[in-house]
Amino acid sequence: MRTIVHLSDLHFGRIDEALIAPIIAQIHELAPDLIVVSGDLTQRARSEQFREARQFLDTLPQPQIVVPGNHDIPLFNVAARFFSPLTKYRRHITEQLQPIFIDEEIAVIGINTARSLTIKDGRVNDRQIEIARRELAAADDHVVKIIVTHHPFDLPPGPQHHDLVGKALPAMRAFAICGADVLLAGHVHTSSAASSAARYDIQGYSALVVQAGTATSTRSRGETNSFNVLRVEAHHIIVERMHWQVEQGKFVLGAADAFEQRGNEWFAVVS
Repeated sequence: MRTIVHLSDLHFGRIDEALIAPIIAQIHELAPDLIVVSGDLTQRARSEQFREARQFLDTLPQPQIVVPGNHDIPLFNVAARFFSPLTKYRRHITEQLQPIFIDEEIAVIGINTARSLTIKDGRVNDRQIEIARRELAAADDHVVKIIVTHHPFDLPPGPQHHDLVGKALPAMRAFAICGADVLLAGHVHTSSAASSAARYDIQGYSALVVQAGTATSTRSRGETNSFNVLRVEAHHIIVERMHWQVEQGKFVLGAADAFEQRGNEWFAVVS
């Protein structure tokens, strides 16, 4: 079994400082095999915000898979936005915009969905889809295959204030071919875990779609700060959602959902 800590939407430049020390301590206690950060490390893609994000990441265990979000592209500096949108991200966070982590039990591929031409929306392109498909197809059948993006392929229940990532349907069809099991994302600042079958009618295939809330930002959308812990093994995954409790001064387990794979489809386990 592998333990993955899934953080998202850190938004350094607009964070709750009281959360930083507790979340670092609790992640070390969890001793994860991998940390995933699904974008929006900064609030406005400024150098000092990237430096703060880098310092935070340096306090956490390795290995890490990190992808950028739309807030990691400059908004007000138009020249930088269109001609060097991720220069600061590459300098301070990582040069890898499609990072990969593979071991004996999991194969994790990050995809950059942030784009200069949109303010908040994102998309994937054919080349990114093909790289992910090829890498995951090469992994052994018993390995749990995971895609990480900032923008989601599905949306949590409730009022929808965001769009799906662009080219979601062709990407999902490619993911079905290579057997992608889990799609991790952020962006919407609310957490959820569900099968993709309700949105995508792909014969004999569904993925487990897991959204993380904002781990450290004050930009909440009706949900307390949170992060996910995934307990991953072949054909069985538990998603634990850790929510901030002010009174206790720490993140506590808010919900735990179990899922099992039958064939190439993921289903919620009803207790």
